[in-house]
Parts: sequence; structure tokens; C-alpha cells
Amino acid sequence: MELTTILFYLFSLITLGAAAFMVFSKNIVHSAFALMFALIGVAALYVLLYADFLAATQLLVYVGGILILILFGVMLTSLGYTFNFKTVTVNLAPASLLSATAAVLLIFAFVTTDWKISEIAEPTDTVYDLGMLLMGDYILPFIVAGVLLLIAIIGAILMSTHLSAENREGV
Repeated sequence: MELTTILFYLFSLITLGAAAFMVFSKNIVHSAFALMFALIGVAALYVLLYADFLAATQLLVYVGGILILILFGVMLTSLGYTFNFKTVTVNLAPASLLSATAAVLLIFAFVTTDWKISEIAEPTDTVYDLGMLLMGDYILPFIVAGVLLLIAIIGAILMSTHLSAENREGV
């Protein structure tokens, strides 16, 4: 087997294992960390598909932003540790039937599809190509919008510090 095949199976196993652990864990902090490993596994699969822009976006947006926000929200909230959570199984038979039907349909589609294996295309620098497509003719408006947003952020910081200083003086 080739190295890419071994890496694909390894990252697929990590992703599926972390997703299963996330779903079946009763501790919300453990579930959040398992979600992190599942999202990192998906990013690694994107790298194996030569989709480096999607992999970087996956890491920056989901792992770096949303998941960290979830982790801070869970860890800074004390309510999750004071309640005693009890799970109640509702509609187990219809859910099992629907899941089994979906699994049979997916397996049927996988088995009956005529998979055409072609030569692997040459990897290209997709980030550079996307950047040139998006920023080629519109680089000046993009820079102007960035500078205006920076000025707005600095103004918001100055206003908030000025208002908080006034509130402290009034107390």
C-alpha cells in the first residue's frame, strides 16, 4: 500500500472514532475535545485531496474559532457541572429503522457505482489561484475596506475605554 492510502485510512479512523466518541460521551467537555479531533481529521483528509485552501479554512474557522469558542463557553459555564443529566431514549424503533434504511441505501450506492479510477492530477497551488481570482482586479477596494474596518475597530475600542472611564469617575 502507498503512504497516501495508509494516511487516508489513519485519518478516516481518527475522524470516525472521534465523532463516535463525541456523540456517545456523557461529558460535554470530552465531547468538545472529541469534536476538535474530528475537525482536525477532516482537515487532514482535505490535505490528502490536495484541497489545501479548504484544509486551512477548516483549521482556522472551525478548529481555531468556533471550537475554541465552544470550549471556552463550556469551561467557563459552571451550570454543566451542577446538573445531573439523564438521557431518555425516545422513539428508538423509528430512529433505528431510519438509520438502517439510510445505511442500506448508502451501501447500495457505493457498491453499484461504476468507480472510474483515473490518474492523479498534478497538485496545484489553489491558494495562489484563488487569491489571484479574487484579488486580481479588486485589490485596491479590498485594502480600502480593510483600512476602514481597522479604523472602525480602533474607534470602538477608544469609545468603550472612554465610556468605561466616565462610568468609573461617576461612581
